[in-house]
Formats: sequence, C-alpha cells, structure tokens
Amino acid sequence: MIKKVFKTILNTIPRPILIRASYFVRPVLALALKGNRFTDPIDGKSFKTFLPYGYGNQRNNVLSPSTLSLERHRLLWLYLKNETDFFSKDLKVLHFAPEQAFYNRFKKQKNLNYTTTDLESPLADVKADICNLPFESDSYDVIFCNHVLEHIPDDTKAMQELYRVLKPDGMAILQIPQDLSREKTFEDNSITDKKERAKIFGQYDHVRVYGRDYFDKLRTIGFKVDEVDYTAKLSKEEVEKYCLAKGEIIPVCYK
Repeated sequence: MIKKVFKTILNTIPRPILIRASYFVRPVLALALKGNRFTDPIDGKSFKTFLPYGYGNQRNNVLSPSTLSLERHRLLWLYLKNETDFFSKDLKVLHFAPEQAFYNRFKKQKNLNYTTTDLESPLADVKADICNLPFESDSYDVIFCNHVLEHIPDDTKAMQELYRVLKPDGMAILQIPQDLSREKTFEDNSITDKKERAKIFGQYDHVRVYGRDYFDKLRTIGFKVDEVDYTAKLSKEEVEKYCLAKGEIIPVCYK
C-alpha cells in the first residue's frame, strides 16, 4: 500500500511542490520510523526501516526519512567525507538541482562559496539553462550535477558547459542513473508519451538510459574520469547499514 501511495505522489505532484511539502513531512516520518537497524550517514540518525522510492519500479528501503537521501546521496556523502577535502578546504562550488539531503548542510559550510542553479528548483540561487550557463569559464573548484543529464535532450552541450565553467584541476561529480549491463546509451526522441518514457527510460521525464559508454563520452568532452566504485572500499555490514547500492559507480571528473 505505502509503495503505491509513494509512486502516485511522485508521478502526479510537480517536483517543486514536493520539495516544499517535504519540509513538513520529514519530521513526522523520522519520528514514526525511528529505530536502530539502518543509519543515514548524512545526519547520523537511525531507523527501523527506510522508505520505498521510484517513479516506475519501486525500490524498497532506500529513502531516508530524515534527510530524504537515496542510495546515491549517502554513497557520495561517504566518499566526500572520507576521500576528499571538501569539508575543510576553501572551495567555490556550483551545485545543479541541489538535493535536499545536501542543500542546507553545504550552504552552512563556512569553507564553501556555494551557488545553486536550476531552471525549476525553488532551492536554486540562479535560474539557468545548463546548455547556456551565465557563468565565466574556469570559475568553479567543484561542480555537482547529479541525475540531471538524463533529462537534457542535448547532453553533449550540457557536458561542454560543465567542462567550460570548471577550473583547471577542478572536480565535477556527474552522477546519472546508469544501466551497467548496457554497453551503449539508448535514446529515442520520438518517444514522448510519459508512460512510455517511464517504461523505457525509468522515469517520465528522462530522455535516455545511459550505458557503460557514459564515461567515455565524458572523456571525449575533455574530462579525466575516475570510475569510483566506493562500495568496494566499504564492508558488507556498512553497505547494508547505510542502505547503499552495491557496485554503484561515482563518476569523479577532473579538468
């Protein structure tokens, strides 16, 4: 029943409204599901279960009640915390479509000069088209652009703009939903029906399914790409405790 309710909400209520409503819903969910079996490493809170999530096929036990983080958010948090100087070094950061799990935390970090951008998100400081960014070249030490490119018809132009505004030696985290069993990325612009898109691409507003060739496409733009399987560095117990997706790759890109 709860999976059906979440699926209906995700597919019928516009994302900006969901973002605003979540601020009122989160405390209630966190209190109701408080426990000690699973832990969100972003805020350290533990729960008896996480929530289901998915626009098409619902994944069980993946959405944190307190931060609304998914597997990819928690994995990235652990990577940034344990493997980088993101939380200590003075950095100029550009964050596309900022995730709620990160937004307030990054904004409060005194070491960050932090700017958010998006066309629709109420959390965006700058309303901008990713294919025509209003920022100077070589501007940012760190760029986060996670689960955005699969929405963009001209992802090549978007990647070129990301590369342009990243500083030399800067780092860009460019996560996407990826089918690692698929060698080649699949897209078909003739598919416009929302139900068909959800069925084929995994979500009604996605325009492609990325395969393993995603990393090489980033390299053709100019990025140096590390395909980081950070779950391989974690114990089986940690992967289960934090509800991570075993084998998920973080594309860590450099200029």
